[in-house]
Amino acid sequence: MKAVIQRVKSASVTVDGELVSKIGRGLLVLAGVGRDDTERDIDTMITRILKARLFPGDNDAQARAPTTDIDGEVLCVSQFTLFGQLKKGKQPDFHEAAKAEVARSLYDYFYRRLSETYKPERVKNGVFQAMMDVELINDGPVGVDYRSEDAAVTIEIDTQLPKKEKIPGDGKGETSTESKAERVEFQLPASLLE
Repeated sequence: MKAVIQRVKSASVTVDGELVSKIGRGLLVLAGVGRDDTERDIDTMITRILKARLFPGDNDAQARAPTTDIDGEVLCVSQFTLFGQLKKGKQPDFHEAAKAEVARSLYDYFYRRLSETYKPERVKNGVFQAMMDVELINDGPVGVDYRSEDAAVTIEIDTQLPKKEKIPGDGKGETSTESKAERVEFQLPASLLE
């Protein structure tokens, strides 16, 4: 599962000109279900969202508080396009997104469990597969240092992180775990070694 969460002063969802949901201070959560996602991924996502320390603490600007500590609201919006990729050409590819029936079931589970885990009256929802107009007022100016309590916060969360692979160590039986992208070998020209 993927989600983009944004700290907001307010956010709302409108469908066909009719207001569906509206929140005050809290989080706008754009959530997409991937084709390999399970309820376990959904539970992991819920924990990450509710424990994310994105709000200034009471006594210290450096201390961070999760949404639950400030009694914030959460607006969930289904967003399969989070799985869009532009690998070739100009046309986005959505093959990594779950099929509509599976996505609806898992998204409904996400919304229901998030409401049960937090406070049902503080969690709102958009409309699955609808053409939604989403409006928000972000909480803080964009581009300010995150450690500042005035910083706008937009975070991407992905429960399906790239798999790590074992890479041979130094020949003494040791191995390290790193992704393929992290291992880079350089060979210097002999002229630079003289």
